[in-house]
Amino acid sequence: MPKISVEIPQELLDDLDDHVGEDGKFVNRSDAIRSSIRKNLDILDEIDARHDRLEDDDE
Repeated sequence: MPKISVEIPQELLDDLDDHVGEDGKFVNRSDAIRSSIRKNLDILDEIDARHDRLEDDDE
């Protein structure tokens, strides 16, 4: 899996860390960020579908 580097404001990182760890929803920061990216991409796909901007797989 490729690794990337991003700059994240401390406030966002602190909020993210509240959801990571034994008592959190995510095992680690990477898991949380991957889940967030997937959710964001799903939302963008829904928006594109509403505006007929999705490409057909048949083409």
